[in-house]
Amino acid sequence: MFFPNSTNSDLSDSDYHRISDATMEHLLEFLENLNDQLDFGDFDIEYSVSQCKMSGVLTLKCGSEGTYVLNKQPPNKQIWLSSPIRLIECVSGPKRYDYDLMYKKWFYHRDNTTLDELLNNELSTIFCTKVDVSQAIS
Repeated sequence: MFFPNSTNSDLSDSDYHRISDATMEHLLEFLENLNDQLDFGDFDIEYSVSQCKMSGVLTLKCGSEGTYVLNKQPPNKQIWLSSPIRLIECVSGPKRYDYDLMYKKWFYHRDNTTLDELLNNELSTIFCTKVDVSQAIS
């Protein structure tokens, strides 16, 4: 889906933490429920939060398909995603998502895609079924 004029929102620190924490927690819950439904063999998900609760890392292991790592980047007010699919395509480094208050979505501004779009497409391929994380991270 194309979102015209998505912008980097100037989030306050507290808004960034509230929104990014909710995104990570809802995504964790969604993925745990997805695993219960699909019973995917080598599936493991973990969310660790720093002692100061300012940063967090969500790790999703998809067996031989690889591992996703999503982490909060408070200094930049972003969520970064490393995808095993992108590694196969020889694209280096994480995608860096900024939150847009108007669309209420995390955007990667280099190609104007959203975090939920990427996860929907890639996880649907990995699990061989339609996956829609959109409600979990909006």
